[in-house]
Amino acid sequence: MAVAVIMVMAACNNKENKGDENKAEEKKEETKPVAAAKPAPLGPYKAVLVEHTVKDYDAWYKVFKASDSIPKAYGLSDPSVGRGLDNDKDVFVYTMAADIQKAREFAKSPALKAAMAKSGVTSKPTISYLDVLWDDTSSIPQHERLMVVHHVKDYDTWKKAFDAEGDSARATNGIVLRALARGVDDAKTVTILFAVTDMAKAKARVGSPDLKKIMTDAGVDGPPTITWFKWANN
Repeated sequence: MAVAVIMVMAACNNKENKGDENKAEEKKEETKPVAAAKPAPLGPYKAVLVEHTVKDYDAWYKVFKASDSIPKAYGLSDPSVGRGLDNDKDVFVYTMAADIQKAREFAKSPALKAAMAKSGVTSKPTISYLDVLWDDTSSIPQHERLMVVHHVKDYDTWKKAFDAEGDSARATNGIVLRALARGVDDAKTVTILFAVTDMAKAKARVGSPDLKKIMTDAGVDGPPTITWFKWANN
């Protein structure tokens, strides 16, 4: 009798164990990989944007890479390079700046002047010092960019109008906000960077009367500078 009871209990335990194993397998099959979290946007931080034209991009880039220790000595880091879409000899260099005063010293340094001459820079560089408020550094497949720079009467008034337009409306028009900055020297100068998801729609939007009205109502008090470029090393 005791043997029979033990055999029955063993059989029940085996069923229970198999049931637990089946549940574990089912649970394992239901488990889905967790998607990598999107990195939080950076900001605020200081940055420098240098724009100039070069004789030959490949020759310029070779010297640029060989001279990377020079900007690092002045607290400039994480450089990104862009090329103009209308003229691929127009070059844009964007770097984070640990200290704006040191960045200004770099801009006036003989070392930079020599490197530019050696690399074939053919135009006087335009240097902008930026107070970056928001920067989305997440990876996306689109490398084409639209940069808009304009002056506003009042930043807070402009920002309300910009936010009211909304991300969904901009996405419908082929652009996605990637970064927003104000000038260090003039906080009413606003720089906005968009990723371009549809070039035809984006260009149509930039030239539309509707956008011009939005900008006027937001207090943009001068003609905007519109730049189309593509990241070359990102």
